[in-house]
Formats: sequence, structure tokens, C-alpha cells
Amino acid sequence: MFHNILLGFSISLSPQNILFALIGAILGTVVGILPGLGPGATIALLLPLTFKLDVTSAIIMLAGIYYGVAYGGTLTSVLMNIPGEGCTVVTCLDGYQMARKGRAGAALSIAAIGSFVGSTAGIIGITLLAPPLAKVALSFGSAEFTSLMIAGLTLVTYLSSKSPVKSIAMAVVGLILGCIGLDPLEGNERFTFGSITLLDGIDIVPLAMGLFGIAEVLSMIDGSEEQMGLIDSSVKLRSLLPTRQEWKDSIGPILRATPLGFLLGIVPGGGANLSSFISYGLEKRISKHPERFGTGYIKGVAGPETANNSGTAGAFIPLLTLGLPFNVITALLLAAFMIHGVTPGPMILEKAPDVFWGVVTSMYIGNFMLLVLNLPLIGIFINILRIPYPILSPLVAVICFIGAFSLAYNPADVFLMVLFGLVGYLMRKFEYDAAPLILAYVLGPMLERSLRQSLIYSDGSLAIFFTSPVSAALLGIAFLSLTTPLLRMVYRNLKTYFSEESIIDA
Repeated sequence: MFHNILLGFSISLSPQNILFALIGAILGTVVGILPGLGPGATIALLLPLTFKLDVTSAIIMLAGIYYGVAYGGTLTSVLMNIPGEGCTVVTCLDGYQMARKGRAGAALSIAAIGSFVGSTAGIIGITLLAPPLAKVALSFGSAEFTSLMIAGLTLVTYLSSKSPVKSIAMAVVGLILGCIGLDPLEGNERFTFGSITLLDGIDIVPLAMGLFGIAEVLSMIDGSEEQMGLIDSSVKLRSLLPTRQEWKDSIGPILRATPLGFLLGIVPGGGANLSSFISYGLEKRISKHPERFGTGYIKGVAGPETANNSGTAGAFIPLLTLGLPFNVITALLLAAFMIHGVTPGPMILEKAPDVFWGVVTSMYIGNFMLLVLNLPLIGIFINILRIPYPILSPLVAVICFIGAFSLAYNPADVFLMVLFGLVGYLMRKFEYDAAPLILAYVLGPMLERSLRQSLIYSDGSLAIFFTSPVSAALLGIAFLSLTTPLLRMVYRNLKTYFSEESIIDA
């Protein structure tokens, strides 16, 4: 192992590969900042440019884009409430509220450090545990995956600071939106209303930017002067760094999110999006102060930011050791490998060890570059908060419009974003949170596909979900996650009722 790591660093530390790692890290950050572009589109556009490179340099640059995206997406999520990518949606919940309280520097610092810890631990996991963990990933069939998605969906009751009933209602809306488009198995049109644009469904970018970004702009316009002055834009050295208490609060979420995100990244369909949502739900579930989540709590930033980067690293294990891409990005990376004549899989360690270890060790270098690039620039980034609201509101709107239009250069995406922006504004007025809707929208299509595959395989028998120990355990977790908040609410109502009765009797 030591010899292999030395071999990898001897390749990744060459001037050429250091340059391509830096290019990938910078491009990934920029892609994360620019909503709508996305790592998939960027890698697809740059893939032809790598034909003249050797395979190691090409993969190093493309992989740098992949794990650099989450860093850039965090900036817009915290500073402007615009999620650059799906994996940074959860960061908006507490990160933006911290910015409104003048703690944007602390939020970005913890996010950068948590991301570095999660990514580095994930890369260590790839180095030491790739082959056995790849076998674990293969043990997840459609039944186990269905149960995992169900367990993930039950987190909607923890993503909202409002009532569990409203959270479940938003999750139902998210599931309905996820059904729009073509049937994944039969190809029939569903809820498209004859629109060609809706055949591919609704992209998460206009949905998230509408519910968060445009809704925020409308709230700015509608806000009173008292509300308009909520953001503390003072930039002092002390405000750029987390306080001792914030460091203390962040250690636990970072340590828990690192293995959680890594393991979910290995699972088919897991990755950064699911990891960040589940980490947030877990932290709120075990917290002694769940009511603080959504109000600018550092734990709501530290956990998800660590988990999404750790999940990104975990997604490389099935790609490198089995040759199986479990999401769009790793599928494009697989195509890059094969274009250059290298087939990832069990034999890559024997046939191309220089490629495998060169790419893995380059991830250490790339993540260190991202940390060095991002931490010193935090003081510059948060100057965005100095911009007055009358100027900032149009700026946020322009970024959202450009991001939505750049998806497919289709005005319909812009229209959908504005529509969801109006919906998001009304949701805020009536105290409905957008996070449960986004989670259900992301997980819904994956749940439907795996559920139908399982039922086809079992001839319609639901027993398939209970005969597997892993599937049964996940369903048990889902049941407890869903019933605990409801039982707690009933208990509080009964306690209040009987206490009032006892006062009346007295």
C-alpha cells in the first residue's frame, strides 16, 4: 500500500498534473457559483478537449471539476440564498440565515473546513477500503434501494421548522412534481399537458432557484424597512472566523457526516444530494435544540457540507473498482476512461496501477488546493452583503435568470423558475418550507423506478422488502423516523390539554 501511494504521488505531483488539478479545482468552483451550468454539462463540454491529454491528466482535471462544485455552490447558497447545485440546497436553510446575522464568514469557513475533512476522509477510504466497500455496494438491489429512498423521504419531518403535517404536504407536492415527464419504464407521458419542454421533467435548477432565489427577491421587495435591514454586512476579522462555541458545535456534525456521506456515496443513486439531506435530518433529529435549525445554526451548515463532499468521494469507489457509474457525473468519467483506452474495474489495479493511484492521490492535492483557494477569499466574498438591497435584488434575479436559461437555452425554463418563485413566495407567506419539497422531488423518481423494478422482480409481492435484512432494517428506521415527531406532537398536545384541565378543576 505504501509503495502504491508513493507511486501515485510521483505521478500526481508532476508539474503537468498539478496544473490540471488546479484547473479542475478552479473550474469546479466557478461552475458551482454559476447556477444552471452544472458539473455534468461542464465535463461533457470539456471531454473533447481531453483527447490530446494522457488519461491520468484528463481524469485528474475532470475529477477536480466534480469535487470542486460543492465549494462554489456553497458561496451562493450562503450569501444569496441561491443553491448553485442540488447538493447545496440544504445549506441555504441555515447558511443564509447566518449571513443575515452577520455570520457569513463563519458559515463559509466551517463549510470549507468541513468539506476538506469530508473529502480527505473519503479519499482515505478510497485508498484503504475500495475493494471491500465496492462489494457492499453491489449487495444493494432494487429492494434495498427502495427502502433506502423511503427512509430518506421520512426525513421531511426533520427538514422543516414548521409542523410535520405541512412538511408531509410539501413532500407530496415534490413527489407529484417528480412524476412529470416520461414514464421511466414504459415511456408514457405524464402531466406534460402536451408540452415538449416537460417531456424530460422539471430540472432541479429552475425549481430550486425559484423556490429559494426568486422567492427571496420577492420577499426583499415585499419586506418592510425593518426586515430589509436584517443583514449585518459589517466585515471584521473576528466575524470571518467561527467562535469557540461554533467550533465546538461543528465538530460532532463533521465527524458524523464524514462516514455517513461516504457510505451513501457508494450506494447506487446516493451521492452528494442524498448525503446532505440525510445529514441535516440526522443532526436535527439528535439535537437537543431542534428548534434552532433553520434560524442560522452552525450545525445545519457543518453536517451537510461535510456529507456532500464525502459522498462525492465515495461515488468514485464503484466507478474505479467495479467500472459501474452510479450517477451522471461518474458515467461521464467512465466515458473519459474508456475513450483513453482504460477500463475501470477489478483489473485496473493490475493493468493500470499508475492511472488508479495517480487519480486517487491527485484528489488529496485538489482538495488542499480548494481549501487554500477558498479560505483566504472569504473576506472578499462576503463583501457581497454590503450591496444595498435595491441593487442586490436585481443582481440575484439576473443570476437566477441566466442560470435557468443556460440549462438548455429554453425560455420555458425561465418561465418555470418564475412560476416556482411565486409559489415559493406564497409558501413563505403561509409558513411552508421548501426543503421537504426539494427532497421529495429528488428522491421521488429514484424511488418510483426501484419500487417498480422490485415489484416486477417479485411478481407484485411486497414480501421482497422484508425478506432482505438490510431492506427490513431500513424500513424500520423509516417507520421510527416518521412516527416519532407525530407521536411527540400528540404527546405535547395531550400534556397541554390535561394541564389546562387540571388548572380549571383547581
